[in-house]
Amino acid sequence: MRVPPKGVAVLSVSGHEVARYVWQAELPLSSSPRPYLHPVRTLGGRTVTDAAPDSHSHQYGISVAFPDIDGCNFWGGRTFVAGHGPAWLNNHGQEVHRRWLRRAGSGLAHLLDWVGADESVLLRERRVIGCRAVDSAAWALSVHTQLTNATERPLTVCSPAAKGRIGAGYGGFFWRGSAEPHATVLSPFGEGVEPIHGRAADWVAVTTNSWSLLFLPGDAATARDRWFVRARDYLGVCSALAWDEPLTLAPGGSIARQVITVVVDGPLDPEVAAKLARSVA
Repeated sequence: MRVPPKGVAVLSVSGHEVARYVWQAELPLSSSPRPYLHPVRTLGGRTVTDAAPDSHSHQYGISVAFPDIDGCNFWGGRTFVAGHGPAWLNNHGQEVHRRWLRRAGSGLAHLLDWVGADESVLLRERRVIGCRAVDSAAWALSVHTQLTNATERPLTVCSPAAKGRIGAGYGGFFWRGSAEPHATVLSPFGEGVEPIHGRAADWVAVTTNSWSLLFLPGDAATARDRWFVRARDYLGVCSALAWDEPLTLAPGGSIARQVITVVVDGPLDPEVAAKLARSVA
């Protein structure tokens, strides 16, 4: 295995390098710099994430990102303005690594500050990332985040949908998939994006001829969140915290979420996906 660059941690399962966590990302401010996982790979070595693609250069692998926290953009790119639409604003924030709590090949834990455009700290985060084998063809990635309001005022977490952009309820755990012309979305509600987009569900999967990803909530709070799913222009799945209504975090208040992603070599069908979700949960 090659030595990773500075600011990158390697995750391994059963002797296979399965992901790299870029914890000190050198990104343009317009992309809302933040830690992210990329590349993420199957046990067989197939890459299932994309980073800084031409169409959406602010999207990076697997990350935790929000388009609007107290008016600050922690998603990257343009900000949706009610009554106007997407606009470039000087409001981009950054997620800054502060201290490691654990750093090993099977799991990571660290503290981060979410720093606003005025360089004030809005949120403090404790993030835990773990990986484990599921079987000879699959492994599971767990991303747990606890966000605490570091200010003396309430903070509003908002999605574009909550400001009038229909269907754009994204914000939270987000996966940007690698380019794949033949990908199918599966869920308990049927095949395709439309049955699952904007709904809560025990699982959602994206499957191709060579790899599949199965996403499921890791706790009861996350299970109540809705899924944002996109497959038309690009592959993306988000477990959304504030789908159509803002979420308000009181001073000193915290929210926690956990998403588990099962990374599989080969395709899945609905029955196998449901069975795998039950076994991993």
